[in-house]
Amino acid sequence: MSRDWDRRHCASKGHITYAPDEPGLRERLQARTAVGTVWRCLRCGDFVLGEPHGSGPAEQAPLVPRGRALRDLFILRFLAVERVLRGVLVILAAWAVWKFSNSQDAVRRLFEQDLTVFRPVANHFGYDLDHSPVVGTIQKTFDYKKSTLHVVAGGLLGYALIETVEGVGLWFGKRWAEYLAVIATAAFLPIEVYELTEKMSGFKVGTLALNVVAVLYILIGKRLFGLRGGHAAFEAARRGESLIEVEAAAGAADTAGTPAGGLFGGQDDAGKAPLPVRRRPSADTV
Repeated sequence: MSRDWDRRHCASKGHITYAPDEPGLRERLQARTAVGTVWRCLRCGDFVLGEPHGSGPAEQAPLVPRGRALRDLFILRFLAVERVLRGVLVILAAWAVWKFSNSQDAVRRLFEQDLTVFRPVANHFGYDLDHSPVVGTIQKTFDYKKSTLHVVAGGLLGYALIETVEGVGLWFGKRWAEYLAVIATAAFLPIEVYELTEKMSGFKVGTLALNVVAVLYILIGKRLFGLRGGHAAFEAARRGESLIEVEAAAGAADTAGTPAGGLFGGQDDAGKAPLPVRRRPSADTV
């Protein structure tokens, strides 16, 4: 059973109605009932009781995401949350490196003291701290120059900024953010593949798979870099799903004498089952 993204979104965020100036199209989007005039929601298509949220020429009507566009927006926002969370974690890592660089000697002394305390316990359980890869890696960081650590902290902060900006842009469905997501994610794929050759883990495999799928989904689905007709084809497909565009085309077909059901799969207005009339909740433009 397919998920009705449109009605679910309207149920949580509210309907969007619009009264176009064009008389024929205006009549297709409204109906008169015993309780008052109702207007078609531009997202889910249901009739909504009350005054429309806006009016004007049809070409100025809000382009409300619906159908596949609404599903795509949900997926992009999932990726946006992941990017922002990653950015926050990297900012914390950059702050930790910066703090460490300013108190490197003190941290070294504290680490050596703790190592001396835990060495007998580790030896009792047969664990050699002096030859531990983890301990060796930590000890190597104490030999890094302060300037080197500052560069590392700056690099981490720059990466966190890119991830955060990318996440915010994806949340609002900006096309530049989609380009940034593809370029930035693809640039790090070779590094992730190299890390897998060094040491395999389920987390690394899952992260690599998620990033590959995200790149392909955005690249192909959003028609970036001229794929599948590019931006013009993407905009045409998005506007072609607009309820106003659908009803305008249906009205033109009816005028020409061609049977058209607009949004309802071939039935004319007389043959359509009556849509439910809903009390209008507060509207949301997304």
